[in-house]
Amino acid sequence: MSKRVSKAARSTGNVLAICGGVGGGKLALGLYLTLAPQRLIVAVNTGDDFEHLGLSISPDVDTVLYTLAGVADRERGWGRARETWNFMAALGEMGGETWFQLGDRDLAIHVERTRFLREGKTLSDFIAHAARQLGISARIMPMTDDNVRTFVEIDGGELPFQRYFVERRCAPAVRALRFAGAERARPTTKLLETLADPALRAVVICPSNPYLSIGPFLAMPELRQALAHSRAPVIVVSPIIAGQAVKGPTAKIMTELGIPVTNESIAARYRGLADGLVIDNRDSNEAAGLDLPVLVTRTRMLDLADRKRLAQEVITFADEVAARENAVSSRRHAGGRRA
Repeated sequence: MSKRVSKAARSTGNVLAICGGVGGGKLALGLYLTLAPQRLIVAVNTGDDFEHLGLSISPDVDTVLYTLAGVADRERGWGRARETWNFMAALGEMGGETWFQLGDRDLAIHVERTRFLREGKTLSDFIAHAARQLGISARIMPMTDDNVRTFVEIDGGELPFQRYFVERRCAPAVRALRFAGAERARPTTKLLETLADPALRAVVICPSNPYLSIGPFLAMPELRQALAHSRAPVIVVSPIIAGQAVKGPTAKIMTELGIPVTNESIAARYRGLADGLVIDNRDSNEAAGLDLPVLVTRTRMLDLADRKRLAQEVITFADEVAARENAVSSRRHAGGRRA
């Protein structure tokens, strides 16, 4: 589909950010602080969700909520700031499972989410409620209200994602990934409506793990199709810098799956979906070999200023891509009239 975004949308339209947790949350915060807050919509991975100690846990969702609310623990990169751990200590004394850490302050969001779901409400309902309570003006939604669960195939078996990621600290070699329930899951109605909105300014796929964090999105056929048909430019921010992951096990997983750790591989991962790719200055030599528009800039976000700078550059790049597509479409249309 031709990407035709009006000039009005390029200045006042909404921006959809698609992300996982920590890495994606950094750029989501930059977008939140750069755009008018109500213009940002964030769709978050729920493939990491699981039930633990009788509670419904949504790690990526909570990381994004905490980050945009300004209450995230920046040193650990997850959980809430000024956390205490009395519950975990007491749980350990009782012989309970302590491999997945739940802080005393963090427990509140899990308890309330579990209560919402047991009352028959949706995860979308809870996230909207939590965002309001935390004073967040952006709209945050899960990728789906259905159950999609990530499983990691390793030598000799398969692990639920959190067992692989937290308990085993990503140590086992990854042989394959499976997103249970994705084939049947339906993206949230609001997410589909956002992607179909002709006034949508841009879709930004944040520098989250393309396999673990964005993979569950793309495993839902309806969402993949909606992304491909969105009129807004889809801009991917690469999580790779100089052959290494900005954060997390992206490079390790790519190597174990036999995928070169390059921006060309990232572009291939999103082929048919992406209209532009953002890569780091240190990978500028790769730009000429990529088959889509490329922005070369500093993608490492070390502080708040970096998050805001990169967010502004990504949006400007998206507007440029849209303008270029509009110009090409107009020339083709004019040529057709002359013929």
